[in-house]
Amino acid sequence: MSKEFKIVVLAKQVPDTRNVGKDAMTPEGTVNRAALPAIFNPEDMNALEQALRIKDKFPGSKVLILTMGPFRAAEIIREGYFRGADGGVLLTDRRFAGADTLATSFAISQAVKKMNPDIIVSGRQAIDGDTAQVGPQVAEKMNIPQITYAEEITGLSDNRITVRRRLERGVEVVSSTLPCLITVHATAAPCRPRNAKCVLKYKYSRTIHEEQDAANAGKYLLSADEKPYLKIQEWTVDDVGGDENCYGFAGSPTKVKKIENIVFKAKEAKKLTGSDADVDSLISELMANHEIG
Repeated sequence: MSKEFKIVVLAKQVPDTRNVGKDAMTPEGTVNRAALPAIFNPEDMNALEQALRIKDKFPGSKVLILTMGPFRAAEIIREGYFRGADGGVLLTDRRFAGADTLATSFAISQAVKKMNPDIIVSGRQAIDGDTAQVGPQVAEKMNIPQITYAEEITGLSDNRITVRRRLERGVEVVSSTLPCLITVHATAAPCRPRNAKCVLKYKYSRTIHEEQDAANAGKYLLSADEKPYLKIQEWTVDDVGGDENCYGFAGSPTKVKKIENIVFKAKEAKKLTGSDADVDSLISELMANHEIG
């Protein structure tokens, strides 16, 4: 009988920075999140697919989504449900606010310890920060092995995992004991589409705060007591424990001193034909400016 694995997918709701318009930044130079649609971080989607493939190969395995953010971030967990995830936890508390990567990774590591998975997978980095720090920091705080830049999980046994990594100049195949944290590269397989049966099953899934908001608005609710799988768990600082000074702004040594909003503008334009004279002129100008050698 094959082993059943518990896999936690670290996911983040991010502003869609791939489609930045003129209102994407505030006058203070910060991201105007209200002007950008919130999406499931793309590389976290790649990570979810790797987790779901393990579930496909090892029946009985469970895929859980863990995300940290405001109440609206529960949408990320529902999106995971629609593709085959089995459960999810939303870390949400005002005491988490203002966290840099160090405080974020501490909060996530505390939650992951409570969930006690065999495998943790996440995207390599989030498109709103591009630090690629949170995943490795979580592994360090949990004192477990980590494999970064993963492109595919190629082998898995009771206590060992084998992964193909995508590096700058090629690929590398490595293995690790379990539990292990894996960060997944954008070149990994894209996540499967929503499953219609899963959408119908989980479309009314909610956190306790979403339940309260829906009830106050007079919306139709399906009782989580009758269908407990519809209840998305919310955890606060009190639920995950640890030193409160390590959370949020208090636990964040990174301090932003200055932000500049840089707008690129073309200084001048030059139109060229396909004639030999124009091509020669362009090459001579580029060489004179040392832009080509």
